[in-house]
Amino acid sequence: MIQCKPKVNTYFALTLVLIVLISGLVYILNHFAVQRTFGLVFYLIAAVILTFVIIMLLVKMMAAYKFISAGKERIITRLPLKGITKSYKLDEVMVWEEEKIISNKREFRQLTIAFNDQQSFTISNHEHINYDDFSQYLQKKVPGKNVKSLKKAKSSGKKKQ
Repeated sequence: MIQCKPKVNTYFALTLVLIVLISGLVYILNHFAVQRTFGLVFYLIAAVILTFVIIMLLVKMMAAYKFISAGKERIITRLPLKGITKSYKLDEVMVWEEEKIISNKREFRQLTIAFNDQQSFTISNHEHINYDDFSQYLQKKVPGKNVKSLKKAKSSGKKKQ
């Protein structure tokens, strides 16, 4: 069974950034309470920006914390923070698509799967382990539901008419 789960290194790095941002916010608020050497506008703007970035980073981390398993003709998705676990048969996969982007000489790949119950699941190669195995599993088991193969089938069907 192939299990894709979040990479520890990614969450470690994001947690370090989060700690730096929170300590910066605490420093700004402490500086305002004790010294007040800058104007009130500076403290307000700095606190709002830091709080906004902290919240966005936390939301991003929580949204990306998901697990997907594949094997035995099934795909199992788990969202531990929501307490949701769903199991799908391969014939319940409506479509899937893999996007590839090359940036700074590194390849970023993201896989999106849509199921019959209108749910979708997205994982990426930078944030999840066993991404390549899962992508190969989908290419092997449900190649006809790939968006690229569906586009080719539609375009070849139009040419024949």
